[in-house]
Amino acid sequence: MIRFEDVSVTYDGASEPTVRGVDLEVPEGELVLLVGPSGVGKSTILGAVSGLVPHFTGGTLRGRVTVAGRDTRTHKPRELADVVGTVGQDPLSHFVTDTVEDELAYGMESLGLPPTVMRRRVEETLDLLGLAPLRDRPLATLSGGQQQRVAIGSVLTPHPRVLVLDEPTSALDPAAAEEVLAVLQRLVHDLGTTILMAEHRLERVIQYADQVALLPAHGEAPVLGTPAEMMAVSPVYPPVVDLGRLAGWDPLPLTVRDARRRAGELRERLAGRARMDAAPAAAGSPADSRVRRLRRPKPVVSTPSHLAEVRSLSVRRARVQALRHVDLTISPGETIALMGRNGAGKSTLLDTLVGLSEPSAGSVRVGGAQPHRTGPRDLVRRVGLVPQEPRDLLYADTVAAECRAADHDAGAASGTCRALVDDLLPGVTDDTHPRDLSEGQRLALALAVILTARPPLLLLDEPTRGLDYAAKARLVGLLRELAATGHAIMLATHDVELAAELAHRVILLAEGEVIADGPAADVITSSPSFAPQVSKILAPQRWLTVTEVRKALS
Repeated sequence: MIRFEDVSVTYDGASEPTVRGVDLEVPEGELVLLVGPSGVGKSTILGAVSGLVPHFTGGTLRGRVTVAGRDTRTHKPRELADVVGTVGQDPLSHFVTDTVEDELAYGMESLGLPPTVMRRRVEETLDLLGLAPLRDRPLATLSGGQQQRVAIGSVLTPHPRVLVLDEPTSALDPAAAEEVLAVLQRLVHDLGTTILMAEHRLERVIQYADQVALLPAHGEAPVLGTPAEMMAVSPVYPPVVDLGRLAGWDPLPLTVRDARRRAGELRERLAGRARMDAAPAAAGSPADSRVRRLRRPKPVVSTPSHLAEVRSLSVRRARVQALRHVDLTISPGETIALMGRNGAGKSTLLDTLVGLSEPSAGSVRVGGAQPHRTGPRDLVRRVGLVPQEPRDLLYADTVAAECRAADHDAGAASGTCRALVDDLLPGVTDDTHPRDLSEGQRLALALAVILTARPPLLLLDEPTRGLDYAAKARLVGLLRELAATGHAIMLATHDVELAAELAHRVILLAEGEVIADGPAADVITSSPSFAPQVSKILAPQRWLTVTEVRKALS
């Protein structure tokens, strides 16, 4: 169905090809997962299938890519639209209408399908992806994860024979990701749809893949094999594989279920070394009371040590009650993971803390000031937000110009931002355009821009979108250093592995209300949806990460 024949792609101005020597065949009716570190050319390979590379991106494509017999060099993306459906990393860049239902219908209108067919397919897709309650909602009012589901739905309605997906679950909560992946698996198994997918969160997708195409490093040709074969040699791998390598399991497990079946001996070795109690605390015990699960939390008591305090906060956005009666405090040195399903109110809470949303009831104070009534020059020294799309902060044509603007806005000494960029992005030159950076590099640049003002409270919204495991480890190290120097960090995330690795405290939101607030180990291990892989594998012992297990065994 998809065939690459000795394909190389060189972008304009580049000294060497981004990908080279790609010989790859994806059979009809299979899901092939494209795996590799950031920057090795996964998005370029996906773009070559849809025709976006080189017709829209520019550059030179050598070799031949065919999809259902059509040569993408001679067929532009619009001439492949009836065969190939594409979802990129940024759903907003794909939208051409204003509401959910209109967006689902647009692709079919472009292909001239009859209205009766369009209506039926829209209803089917609304049900498949759990979008029915959102059908009339303006796209601009949706959460990032809801927008991602709409983007996936918009390419499903025309019933393409090939789906090309770039990070399709990156903004989805764990339950929504499972639903979307189950739909994709059904398309493969029942309808014979061919799917080529790139995804960094391998713990979510590896078990669904028929084959894995591994790009080991920049410029190296991909290697195709079974998931188990590729995970044995891959430089990127999920926690379940990491734990399998540590324990010496052969073959390596790809699912929590497989790993649990082999984990008996490992649990015995760890039984006397656990850093936490092996059994969960009984209900009503002092340990159990550390986790608050309640419909309406009691107001917190303010103390001078709090960097931020939220009291009885409610926020209404358009027709949606985004937050209800939220009470919390944030102290210096805390790292807090804000979790919950898509649309639970996580981004709204961050926006309110940084003054982008105004409370409809209750109060918010950050550093003693009300964010929505504080001028930008003063506010940047109290709190900084790195949004879901880091490029929303980046508007200059070069890295150097971004740094000069950050120094000026923060009233910092010249070169302050550039020094941070050197720490976070070694090797990136002053004349580099921010749009030419990878997702991880743009995140690092946006983080440097925010940190220039040294705000005591740092907020990050889905900071690991587009990051591979190595880039995520670097981010964790940086945030730990900031917390050690007294910065408070709150990050809204669906990445349960990040929360397990980094957070001291987890706050769960549901329908705008706080339903749990307590130590990370207590909150996430008690949740089937938000527990990390290691926690599920080694339960009832309460381990969160492979790093903890490795230290205990050594």
